[in-house]
Amino acid sequence: MDSLQEIAEQVKMCRQCRLCEGRTNAVPGIGNPQAEVVFIGEGPGKSEDELGMPFVGAAGKFLDKMLASIGWTRDDVFITNVVKCRPPENRDPLPDEIQACSQYLARQLVLLKPLIIATLGRHSMGIFFPDKKISEMHGKAIRTKGVNGPQVYLPLYHPAAALYNGGLQATLMADFQKIPQLLNQLKDTKQHA
Repeated sequence: MDSLQEIAEQVKMCRQCRLCEGRTNAVPGIGNPQAEVVFIGEGPGKSEDELGMPFVGAAGKFLDKMLASIGWTRDDVFITNVVKCRPPENRDPLPDEIQACSQYLARQLVLLKPLIIATLGRHSMGIFFPDKKISEMHGKAIRTKGVNGPQVYLPLYHPAAALYNGGLQATLMADFQKIPQLLNQLKDTKQHA
């Protein structure tokens, strides 16, 4: 059986797609191995590539602010990305790059067994809901099949999108506020099952 650390080591050595060629550091993910909520972003940016940690730039500061707004810190959650190495010039990850990394994300989710997978942005949401638009799905909990059986997903706008489009900040913050209540509902359902 894998451990999160073993997966992280494999990600750091990975050469399955072209993204490895330009990386300073792979960014496997970080956080609480018992997290009930996993946040999945798109891919590392410049700061993340330099430090080997997800969401450490401006978008990460906004994510920290949103976590604080519900009384949480990064220690309460697990944060990772669809692709584990930085796409050049922060371009969107390509389908073959997403495919190359998908096994790592799936294995992380098998181990973490989160009650909620919160997707951050359209690329992250697109892995699970390829034919949906984030403008229609954001803030709506969706229960469907996951790697561990039934899974609840909560699509959210990417924090970076909210930084570039100030109008999305209030929307993202409001959607974020739904997480604790949703988590409590899922725990209650689990206890009574």
